Amino acid sequence: MAFKLGILGIDHGHIFGMLGNMTSQGCFANAYWTNGPAVTEEKFRTTFPHLEKATDARGILDDPDVKMVLIAAVPAERAKLAIAAMRAGKDVMVDKPGCTTLEQLAEICAVQKETGRIWTVNFSERFEVPAMTKVIELVQSGAIGRVIQTVGLGPHKQNLRTRPDWFFKRERFGGILCDIGSHQIDQFLYLTGSNDAHISHAYVENSTMAEYPEFQDFGEMGLRSNHAHGYIRVDWFTPDGLPTWGDGRLFIQGTDGTIEVRKYTDIGRDHVTDTIYLVNHEENSRIDGRDAGLPYFPRLVADVQDRSETAVSQSHTFTTMRLALEAQSLAENTRSTKTKMIT
Repeated sequence: MAFKLGILGIDHGHIFGMLGNMTSQGCFANAYWTNGPAVTEEKFRTTFPHLEKATDARGILDDPDVKMVLIAAVPAERAKLAIAAMRAGKDVMVDKPGCTTLEQLAEICAVQKETGRIWTVNFSERFEVPAMTKVIELVQSGAIGRVIQTVGLGPHKQNLRTRPDWFFKRERFGGILCDIGSHQIDQFLYLTGSNDAHISHAYVENSTMAEYPEFQDFGEMGLRSNHAHGYIRVDWFTPDGLPTWGDGRLFIQGTDGTIEVRKYTDIGRDHVTDTIYLVNHEENSRIDGRDAGLPYFPRLVADVQDRSETAVSQSHTFTTMRLALEAQSLAENTRSTKTKMIT
């Protein structure tokens, strides 16, 4: 049986996937709240015309029928809203990054333990990509043996004309590794079966936008667990010629084969999403992953009702965000030290 949702913050476009996928499971909402104007609001009201705009977040938090709150506010504001929601007895799905500081994460962890509520971050590059469902099936079936490395690439278009002021302010967006890098950390941990990892390298820079000195348009990191390695590169350099917002790819190296996922397009041929390339000892295949489904959402509905952890474990979500925040801090501290040495 589905349930009622509340919406707190629509500042990022991921709210469309969050709400759309939950309503596809039968969930429903009748109100949203946003802290001031949001660049998404006109499209949001057109897409979900039946939702009324609440004047106060408390109206949603105090509604006893609301079982889960969806949060896509400005990244720096997400932790406070999630904490308020959990203390109001609501489960929470928050857009990535789930928070922007280690202090926020520590408070979220404490409140989640205190309340027993669900705090899940919608890592859409896994949860909203059907091809990733098929890839997980292949990996778990042993199609490429034991996974020993992942390489995650997360390029994005800048689309500067549509970006709000907070997008360019470090304290507000959280940094490039904390933000879009968290997607890739989630996939590394899950696909390699790693409960934790060490950040072996982290770097960020602003290469092209001197007019926005706090922005970061490039980031990379290295990860190492007790049985696997990972490399992550994220950036805002996707050219306008690409027919979508970014050429996101994932490369998975196993002991007996490799998988490449071209999530959002496949360059050099007609625009098509969810393409998987598999090579192992028996086959050399291109697989269409578009019909593989998105199990995160029905499992999350079941978790809210059954108080279970079938969609994603709470410990995995906490670890993913902790590593993203640690990588962001390491990268900025390293860059600060290098800058001082040069000057």
